[in-house]
Amino acid sequence: QVQLVESGGGLVQAGDSLRLSCAASRRTFSDYAMGWFRQAPGVERDFVAAINWSGASTYYADSVKGRFTISRDNAKNTAYLQMNSLKPEDTAVYYCAVQVRGSNYYTVSSYDYWGQGTQVTVSS
Repeated sequence: QVQLVESGGGLVQAGDSLRLSCAASRRTFSDYAMGWFRQAPGVERDFVAAINWSGASTYYADSVKGRFTISRDNAKNTAYLQMNSLKPEDTAVYYCAVQVRGSNYYTVSSYDYWGQGTQVTVSS
């Protein structure tokens, strides 16, 4: 079992930045790929970014490419999502997730453990 706790969400204006953190409960965190997803009201949970176990490979949704950066610090059992140039359409609850096995980083069903989510609201 892996418990995940997100933090860092909030209310910001368009063009601002936020950094989300995802703290994992297990020291074997470094064995797993991590992903960030987001869900706005009334829509499905969408892929945002993912990072492999070592941090050497990262993957992004087209909508955030060039603005968001995913990273991880395995010594701290923590993953991050740096969000720059935020837009109102980035408003959503952001979730981090752990993938124990597999290599499909883009789908919700590929992840095994989820955090409770953190709200990000971007005003225009």
